[in-house]
Amino acid sequence: MTSIPLFPLNTVLYPDGYLPLQIFEVRYLDMIRKCIMGEQPFGVVQLRDGAEVRKPGQHEILAPVGTLAPVGTLARVIDWAAPLSGLLQIKCMGMQRFHILSSEQLKHGLWMAQIETLPPDKTIPIPQEQQNVADALGALIRTLQEQKIPPEQMPLQPPYRLDESGWVANRWCELLSLSAMQKQLLLSQDNPVLRLELVQDMLTENGLLEE
Repeated sequence: MTSIPLFPLNTVLYPDGYLPLQIFEVRYLDMIRKCIMGEQPFGVVQLRDGAEVRKPGQHEILAPVGTLAPVGTLARVIDWAAPLSGLLQIKCMGMQRFHILSSEQLKHGLWMAQIETLPPDKTIPIPQEQQNVADALGALIRTLQEQKIPPEQMPLQPPYRLDESGWVANRWCELLSLSAMQKQLLLSQDNPVLRLELVQDMLTENGLLEE
């Protein structure tokens, strides 16, 4: 069991996912600075209700208890810049998934949680039945590279593990226009091949894969 600071967002971070953030709230500036100095991760967790940005006049409780999703992902800062006083621009990568055992919001608004980390995806090759999912992702990566998009603006980062079920499934989970609930359910799915099969169904339904 480990205690970590949380960054609740209206999105979901997956393992090996790329997440650029602009930090300007005092509670998160302090948190991120400590994480950078101590080379410590923080937790990204979906906020089911409420908003992650405090509004003027809003007091301690940002969102009622129970509005944090039970499963999140550890994030590590891989690059950062401070272009202005009171502003941090950071680039993060998703690490291991975790399950929240308990959480509390401190007086200044920062969420802390007791967590247990979940096992990483097993390295499972792409089944033949889902090879078209990996092929479509590879084609998308090539298209983005041909457009000469700067690496820091690419929605996914190398190494491109197009032969791994979990990696391919997670990248599509980030790229597809899914509801917050769908993204959370896919993150919570422990079987990477089943996650890949669910992604394949969604791609097919949206006409993004050939039958």
